Amino acid sequence: MDFDFTDDQEQLRDAVRKWVDKGYDFERRRGIAKAGGFSREAYGQIAELGLTGLYIPEADGGLGMGPVEGMVVMEELGRGIVLEPFAQALIVGAVLAGYAPAAVKTAWLPNIASGESLVVLAYQERAARYDFEKCEATATAAGDAWTLNGIKSIVPAGDQADAFIVPAMAKGKLALFVVERTAAGVTTRGYGTQDGGRAAEVVLKNAPTALVTLDGLTALAQAVDIGIAAACAEAVGVMDKTLAITVEYMNTRKQFGVAISSFQALRHRVADMKMQLELARSMSYYASLKLNAPADERRRALARAKYQLGVSMRFVGQQAVQLHGGIGVTDEYIVSHYFKKLTQLEMTFGDTLHHLGEVSERMQETAGVFA
Repeated sequence: MDFDFTDDQEQLRDAVRKWVDKGYDFERRRGIAKAGGFSREAYGQIAELGLTGLYIPEADGGLGMGPVEGMVVMEELGRGIVLEPFAQALIVGAVLAGYAPAAVKTAWLPNIASGESLVVLAYQERAARYDFEKCEATATAAGDAWTLNGIKSIVPAGDQADAFIVPAMAKGKLALFVVERTAAGVTTRGYGTQDGGRAAEVVLKNAPTALVTLDGLTALAQAVDIGIAAACAEAVGVMDKTLAITVEYMNTRKQFGVAISSFQALRHRVADMKMQLELARSMSYYASLKLNAPADERRRALARAKYQLGVSMRFVGQQAVQLHGGIGVTDEYIVSHYFKKLTQLEMTFGDTLHHLGEVSERMQETAGVFA
């Protein structure tokens, strides 16, 4: 299999890396985190690069690109531990383009592609424990109109978003809806997250909404899998930069008159970090390449990838902190923020144990078929 990137993909990577290096340095990120964890200005700059329309068809104002381009962008944003929830543009763009009726596409896709509208997936509920099929939110139809009731948790930049894609039970099955943040009956409570970003609790009480699809389970499964692949790619970028920072520190930090990078035991630990990074990178590629596979095959692949990424993130993050010593957990030093990001990404779209259970369950299902 050819894993080489095309010239266009490399140009895309270069453009995003240049923006991260020049336009989103550590000091700017710290300022955004202290100001609340989200910057419309920074999100607008991402949109100016055309990235928010990556998964949106050209007919709707987007670029019409695919999973590999999404992976490339997420890796580079991960290197800069960018706080703005760009992955949501990939998720929402793909879901609306694939499942929404024409009126909803016309109303939202061009604005999402331009960055004028931030629309995010609000699917998590307190009792679900990463199982997106468990949903207590309900939607009621009155003629052609729908109203929605429910509470969604840990919604990315939920108090700053323009609208939400919300799963709810309708007519006995899971459906997806678009709810505007400023609609009647919608209230949000924003808060900072561990990595310096922003999330919110979203409460919906008889909120007017527009139907995306009554086949919500299929659409939501795809949305979550896109989110998992994005998180995997972002984590690769975070780990890549974490390793580079750690190596640079070891080459400058001296003990007993020599750089600590000369100590063989520490060099072995760095080699183990590199091995985990490359394992994670290969599984991230695997995840992205399986996004267009049939649903069962795609779900198995994404669970396997997220499990390996979880193991790798924990190892690389912990080793980086230990090799730095006490400075590695101080807010003033950059590696602590990479460690926090890795810790949060491990729990995004299902933690490591959850996906280990998913892998085991799907292996048992497969064994049952051939029994």
